Amino acid sequence: MPSPRPDDSSPPRSVAVIGGGPAGLMAAETLRAAGLQVDLYDAKGSVGRKFLIAGKGGMNLTHSDPFEVFVSRYAERKQEVAAWLRDFDADALREWARGLGVETFVGTSGRVFPSDLKAAPLLRGWVRRLREQGVRFHAQHLWLGWNDDGALRFATPDGERTLHADATVLAMGGGSWPQLGSDGAWVEALEAKGVSVAALQPSNCGFDIGWSEHLASRFAGEPLKPVVAHWQDADGVAQQRQGECVITTTGIEGSLVYALSPMLRDAIARDGATTLILDLLPGRDEADLSRRLAKPRGSRSLSEHLRREAVVSGLRAALLYEVLDKAALADSARIARTLKRFPFRLQRPRPIAEAISSAGGVRLEALDTHLMLREVPGVFAAGEMLDWEAPTGGYLLTACFASGRRAARGVIDWLERSV
Repeated sequence: MPSPRPDDSSPPRSVAVIGGGPAGLMAAETLRAAGLQVDLYDAKGSVGRKFLIAGKGGMNLTHSDPFEVFVSRYAERKQEVAAWLRDFDADALREWARGLGVETFVGTSGRVFPSDLKAAPLLRGWVRRLREQGVRFHAQHLWLGWNDDGALRFATPDGERTLHADATVLAMGGGSWPQLGSDGAWVEALEAKGVSVAALQPSNCGFDIGWSEHLASRFAGEPLKPVVAHWQDADGVAQQRQGECVITTTGIEGSLVYALSPMLRDAIARDGATTLILDLLPGRDEADLSRRLAKPRGSRSLSEHLRREAVVSGLRAALLYEVLDKAALADSARIARTLKRFPFRLQRPRPIAEAISSAGGVRLEALDTHLMLREVPGVFAAGEMLDWEAPTGGYLLTACFASGRRAARGVIDWLERSV
């Protein structure tokens, strides 16, 4: 791609990239490849901290879904995100990683991982290449917004610093994991400029239920797998999904809960609470369970009867005692029905600081198709600070990479037109 400065004797145009996550780093790489001077600023002492944490248990880089299935994961924002992904999709991301010497493989779930399952080698190689290409990194630079003459303001260990750039890419993340830099502190500065921002909310999060002290102390950390969730979609059509979840001291979390978290969160916001229905014994027939449990138990305790006749013990048995009273526990049909459609009454999502990701952010309607802020020409935004969300499984990271590249290409086009 040609430099946006037609006169090669002139100094290159300068771009400030604020945020050192995948979106910011991809923007920096794309901008530098076009011959622009790129300075990347991050509030922390090093870049990619959330990226590293996300890869701690095995870096899930992207997913092998066919394109149409892949973009469906972005729900109501699928049309806009699909435009980013058409320029840089999952296959392009895997090829990009290969260019850094990192091979990838498709796991049994369809998720795509680096061959060594680690994030750190990929990040180290990427940052090293960016430095060699001329990207300049500035750590411990906390963005504060703009001053009256439009200069960027930063808080640094040496005091406040201001600077001008020909264009800016904002890629500061959403509101989850604030200790790693994604604290949503940028919202106020953008709203002061008239930029429309949707309230940040937890996504891919757990939920509070309010267990008894007995269950919380005995079973927190225990998995429930496999289980099947049942719900009705917006059109009233029955849906189901198998997965696993984990009991916490306050409620429930895990991959199945994360996948359903937007629907659950929105239902709580609308109704004050909601109920997640899980089949705790998929593959078992309710009528057969009821028949087995109806057998006389003689002197056996109910817990022993459940274990012998239904192979139900431990956490599953404890859950029954959480929701059924003495009369219901004497009703074999009621117990069987509860095991097959267990009602988890969700009170609230866990705080956004604990969530894997966040929803809300700069509304896509506040951006043009190149991701430039309509209210602040020359300023572009990318990554999780935009108003979209996706489940875990590589979809979050892929869209962050793709949006960073999209914003950078928007900068290049805008600078070419503004010469």
